[in-house]
Amino acid sequence: MKDLTTWTLEAIRGDDTMMSWLEERRYEWAPIVGSAITKVLEGQSVILLTDDANRWFETYIVRRINRPGSNRPLLPFFSFEAVYPHVDAVRTDQDIDLLFDMLSLSCPQGYFFWYIGKADHPRARIALRNDESLLWVMDEEMTNSFTLRSYDELIDIKLLQLYRLFEKTLSAALFAEIDLGQ
Repeated sequence: MKDLTTWTLEAIRGDDTMMSWLEERRYEWAPIVGSAITKVLEGQSVILLTDDANRWFETYIVRRINRPGSNRPLLPFFSFEAVYPHVDAVRTDQDIDLLFDMLSLSCPQGYFFWYIGKADHPRARIALRNDESLLWVMDEEMTNSFTLRSYDELIDIKLLQLYRLFEKTLSAALFAEIDLGQ
């Protein structure tokens, strides 16, 4: 069984679709993703939430994560809009508290948000209120987040590469090929 950082480096180098930028940032990546995957293995649900510019990516993840033929168990990944279609009407802390109450009832093993987007987007408030969230934040450095640049001309490709690595890591963890070090 390999540690997550070593496995990540080997996975990046062994995949022709990965670029060197990801290899350089593996030390930022490993603890954040390791924590999220540990929660999934413990039975927590993942609620995907994005800003407007990255909604396409949310749809991509939801459609890919449990695709037929993936040779692994189905995992609890959900689009927040599918769970609560009125997400854009959430404005106050009380609204967020009510959402958290609903999710606590719906996900008895726990849940966390996977937010992808800018930190100043209204939807980000929901994910930022949950300390357990997996955050891929655009244009702002934040503690316990993986930072990207929305103005990067390769941002879509980088998001797809990150997802590819995330999914490979998830499969490796499910089949006890890596030690998440949690």
